This record gives sequence, C-alpha cells and structure tokens, in this order.
Amino acid sequence: MSTAIAAGDERLARSSTFVRVMRRPEIGALMGAIVVYVFFSAVDTTGTFVGLNGAARWTDVAATTGIVAVAVALLMIGGEFDLSAGVMVGTSGLFAGLLISEYNMPVWPAIALTFVFAACIGLLNGWLVVKTGLPSFIVTLAMFFSLRGVNLGVTKLLTDTVRVADIDEGEGFESARAVFAAELWQPYGFKVAVIWWVVLTVIATWVLTRTKFGNWIFAVGGDKLAARNTGVPVNRTKIVLFMYTSTSAALVGIISLMRLRSMQAGQGVGEEFVFIIAAVVGGCLLTGGYGSAIGASIGSAIIGMAFIGIAYAGWNTDWSWLFLGLILFVAVLTNSVIGKRFSGGRK
Repeated sequence: MSTAIAAGDERLARSSTFVRVMRRPEIGALMGAIVVYVFFSAVDTTGTFVGLNGAARWTDVAATTGIVAVAVALLMIGGEFDLSAGVMVGTSGLFAGLLISEYNMPVWPAIALTFVFAACIGLLNGWLVVKTGLPSFIVTLAMFFSLRGVNLGVTKLLTDTVRVADIDEGEGFESARAVFAAELWQPYGFKVAVIWWVVLTVIATWVLTRTKFGNWIFAVGGDKLAARNTGVPVNRTKIVLFMYTSTSAALVGIISLMRLRSMQAGQGVGEEFVFIIAAVVGGCLLTGGYGSAIGASIGSAIIGMAFIGIAYAGWNTDWSWLFLGLILFVAVLTNSVIGKRFSGGRK
C-alpha cells in the first residue's frame, strides 16, 4: 500500500488525545457530575454541601448505590439485566439477620453463608437465562417477585413481624460492624462503605480493561454469536456476571444490616432501577457491549449528590425521583450526542 493510500485511509488515521478522551463511555457522566456538583453547591442553604461533612453524606449514598451499580454495569456490558438486584439487598440482610437472631449463629458464619446464598441466586438467574433463552428482563423480574414474597412470608412466619432485629446481640457483631459499617475520619463521619465502593470499582475496571475475562464481557455483549464462534465461553461469562451482581447486592444488604442492627422485609425494593440508572448515566448502553465501571461509579456519585443536595437545598425530597428521571434522560441524550460527534473523529 502506498503512503498516499495509507494517509487517505480513514481507518488508519490516528485520533487526537482529545477525541480519544471524548470517546470514553464515562465522559458524559463526568461532565454531568461537575454540573450537578456546581448546581447543588449554589443552591445549598446549609453551607455544608461543599465541605467534608457534605461529602461524607453524599458519598455514603453513592457508595451503597455504586457497589451494586458497578456489578450491574458489567452485567449490562455483557448484554443482560438483573431486576432482582434491589430486592436481593433486603433478602440478603434478612437471611443473615434470621440466622443470627433466630438460629443463634455467630455473625461471621452467617455473613459467609449469606454470600454463598446470594451467589446461588445469581447462579440460578444466569442458568435460567442461558438455558431457557428467555430475556433476562423476564427471568429476573420473576425472581424479583419471588424474593419479595419470600422476604415477607418467611419473616412473618419466623418473627411474627415484617422485620428482623436484635442483630447486635450476635457473637462477633462488633468486629463485623467495624468491617462493614464503621465510620472513618472523624468528625466528618465518612463510612467504610466508601472504601468498599472504591476498591470494587478499581477491581472491576482492571478486570474490564486488563484481563481476558473483561474481553469476554465486551464480546458477549457486543455479538454473542460471534463471541461463541471465536471460542468465548458465553454462557459461563453471563452466569459469572449474574453471580457477581447478586453477591454485590448481598454486600450492601450486610452493610445495611450492620448499620441499622435490623432489616425490614421491604428493604431494597425499587433500588434495582437506581442501579440501572447509575450504570446508564455512566455510559452503559442498553444494547450491551459498551460501558465502564468508572462510569457507573460516577453515575452513582451523581445520584448521591442529587439525593443529599436536594435535602440541603431545603426542597421536598419527593423531587429526588423527578431529578433521577431528568438525569437519566439528559445523560442518555448527552452520551448519544457525544458518541455520534466523536465516533469518527480524526486528528
């Protein structure tokens, strides 16, 4: 090929650093996070939002959202959804709580069994999706209603109420609470959940960008048939992603249980949509094959800033859900515009 032809071949043209940055899936979320932070800093009536006290509050919301949103993002990149992730938070907390309070099991073994139980639920979700060929939307929606019914029915059967309590009387509670629910950096009160969130985001980003399994995730989400033809274990990859999502929800359930020392049967219901919003705001496509863990974490930060910022602005917190809807629409629109503008960009 001549130099002239090579120079004229658009496929061989090298993009500028700016274009490469703008092609990143999380760039729209980052721009949105800056705008949201500035906006709530301006309307804050308490003078707290900008400081470390405010940061401790909104990062706490972001962390408990982001831990699951990162897993949901990987699952969406792999081309699937999990609508049972929210109720799984409550199921996991109730499962551990019942083992501790009703069966007198020490806290740490109860936590270990809870993660095993959550992994089995994820395994079941993934197995049903790959074996039946049904959309994951339907399979996990069925799991959502099943777990919601079990949460209420079993809790009432064993406790005669809709909650599990007296967790702090379990052996090993204080050490478990230090790992999952401790406060750091006094007097600001940052939660240890923030560390869990950051560490899991870093690990997920490393897996997506530096490992063979990360390549498999993008491959099965982009074109399942092509991925299978090139030797990618499509079914195994999807099942592992479902298991990761369920165990991430279990982690948030354990965090909530250790903080509140109790768990309500309805805990977590509806949160699955917040996790998906965070992932989509972070640049994940609903069609799969595109997105990032960092983007999902930025989307979670936006949600955290919105929930706390609205309260600090003195507004009715019911408006938080309207704000989430607007964030979702604007984020998808922004990501679409940026993607079209820079997808063919050249230096």
